[in-house]
Amino acid sequence: MPSKSPLSKIFLIWLSIGIQSFGGGSATFFLIHQACEKYKWITEEEFLNAWALAQLTPGINLIKLTIFIGFRLRRWPGVIMAMSGLLIPSSLVTILMTAAFSLIQGLPEIKAIMRGILPATIGLALAMSTQFASPVLKLAFREGKIRFFFHVIIIIISTIAMASAQFSPALILLLTALVTTLVLILSPIRPPKEDQTV
Repeated sequence: MPSKSPLSKIFLIWLSIGIQSFGGGSATFFLIHQACEKYKWITEEEFLNAWALAQLTPGINLIKLTIFIGFRLRRWPGVIMAMSGLLIPSSLVTILMTAAFSLIQGLPEIKAIMRGILPATIGLALAMSTQFASPVLKLAFREGKIRFFFHVIIIIISTIAMASAQFSPALILLLTALVTTLVLILSPIRPPKEDQTV
């Protein structure tokens, strides 16, 4: 069960996330994950499940993830505090930056800065993908070689499908969910060695 965090604390933590969310969705995602670990809001498995559900429904994934965590913490008041904390800084900064950027976007220094930020954003996305893949693959390996093999294949095929930009993310998620369901049915879980002893 999530800890009973005060509403003021929820707001301030999400406000901190909103203020630090430079570099796009990957940076924000990393900060949310870090906060969940630090304050023990939800378990790693619950976080992964919430992120998977966010992928399967329309809308902005980080907003849906924020709503899920806020609701788990303090129901609807938690949602309001989490959303307010996350969105207020970015909304204000975006308005100011849009006005300022329109004036200076043609400067060579600004163009150089933007060229440096983009590779860092890609690096953050790759780092988070690796961090998430590790516990999933470890669990699959403990459940048997067949499941581990299929998990690796699904990751590779999904990556190629997304890189080709010819398939809808929703279609990829739906197909992988169906394939994974078949794998779970056809390959029963092998109990861990410590659970085999009586």
